[in-house]
Amino acid sequence: MSWRKIELRGDVTRVNEGRVTINLGVPVTVNADTVRLVTPYKPPTRKTPLVDKPT
Repeated sequence: MSWRKIELRGDVTRVNEGRVTINLGVPVTVNADTVRLVTPYKPPTRKTPLVDKPT
């Protein structure tokens, strides 16, 4: 039997005893050694505006 890799995107809700539970709308539990943690991209925040203030 050949296994295909699939990508599941969701929030991790629980990690215990080598298993990870991911919330995909319904909780899905998989072995921890089969998942890869990816942090979401967050664009940098800008403290100064892009345009100058009128003088």
